[in-house]
Amino acid sequence: MEEQKNNYQEQTLFSITWPLFIELSLHMGMGIVATLMLSHYSDQAVAGVGVANQLLNIFILVFNVTSIGATVLISQNLGAGNLQRARQLSYSVFGLNFWFGICIAIIVFILGEPLLRLYDVQGPVFDYGLTFVRICALSLFFESLSLALSAILRSHGYTKESMMVTVYMNVISIGGNIIATTGFLGLPITGVTGVSWAIFAARAYAVCALLYLLYNRLSLKIVIKDIFNAKKEDIRELLEIGIPSAGENLSYQLSQVVITSFVVTMGTASLAGRVYILNISMLCFLFTVAIAQGTQLLVARYIGGKQYDLALKRGIRTLKIAMFASTFASLIIAFGGEFILRVFTEDPSIIMVGLPVLWAIVFVEPGRAMNIVLMNSLKSAGDVRFPVIIGIISMWGIAVSLSYLLGVHYGLGLLGIWLAQGADEWLRGCFALKRWLSKPWERLTKAVLN
Repeated sequence: MEEQKNNYQEQTLFSITWPLFIELSLHMGMGIVATLMLSHYSDQAVAGVGVANQLLNIFILVFNVTSIGATVLISQNLGAGNLQRARQLSYSVFGLNFWFGICIAIIVFILGEPLLRLYDVQGPVFDYGLTFVRICALSLFFESLSLALSAILRSHGYTKESMMVTVYMNVISIGGNIIATTGFLGLPITGVTGVSWAIFAARAYAVCALLYLLYNRLSLKIVIKDIFNAKKEDIRELLEIGIPSAGENLSYQLSQVVITSFVVTMGTASLAGRVYILNISMLCFLFTVAIAQGTQLLVARYIGGKQYDLALKRGIRTLKIAMFASTFASLIIAFGGEFILRVFTEDPSIIMVGLPVLWAIVFVEPGRAMNIVLMNSLKSAGDVRFPVIIGIISMWGIAVSLSYLLGVHYGLGLLGIWLAQGADEWLRGCFALKRWLSKPWERLTKAVLN
């Protein structure tokens, strides 16, 4: 047992992060490829699927409640050498996500239409979005299990295995997208319907593959009775960390719903342009998310092993790397603006709307990098309430308010939306830096002792 504990503590950031980077690249690539293929099918389909994805992402956050909690708690227990406790938490998070997945899939399938109407989209855009929501609702059960199983594997350091599952998911999804949008080998073009079923198949495969890897790598066999045997203590601890952490993400997604409603009033060109630019901007913070997740695992282990100085230094070193990488990537995208947009669309109205926004990304992304890295590190240290409190205040007080003021009232359109979100990211990032340097784990440790 001691030898295994040391192995967990001695993993480097690079060994954990590079598979995460490739996995995230493939995940984001899957979304970008789907958007690209649908763009050749219909810009209205792109807009409809983009709105539908925002709705689905809100419900996926429910699954993240337990998977975030599992990542932090399992990593902390591995760092402290409590291997049996880490194993028990793995069973509990799977059981909890099993029931969350069933409930959410039913809710979204039944209520998908009225919920989508809240976005105030009309005509073909609404029809495409509803098709996507109803089919993908069925796959949310698999997404719930997949997030739990991936959290268990990653917490134990098996990031390469999780990466390979994503590789094959991509093959399934992209293959389905090609068939659905091009009529490959004379098959009928099914558009959004075919793309949705490809996602369903990819998520179902992921669950089967991850269950096998859990048994093969961790000797952790999950059987039917495990979905009924989640311990109350485990559920309480998972939710204590997961709910505040997911609360920040939920606030973000809901604020994006409101911001999207502002964009809808600007017309289909702006709505489609926003979907394209969101996909493009993912390339800027891709590396940041990967290195932040790797840092989150290491910080949790350092905190569990009471190696507080290592945790503090690791957070700051990662921050510097992430801000540099994000700035560099955003500058490349800004300089290649028109060429990159033309990969997605030839519509001159969309290109005209999008080009100024690509330069606004240069302002947004360094602030986002600061925010992502340090907020994740704070959660790993057990400081889960601060990110959600400052997040709610800034997202609604800055991002939403300024989006309306700049984008709608002053007529800056999408450019105003992005400038507002940049102000939000920088504000939250600066607060997170100040909090991290204050060593919040010292206060948390004293609170536990008292």
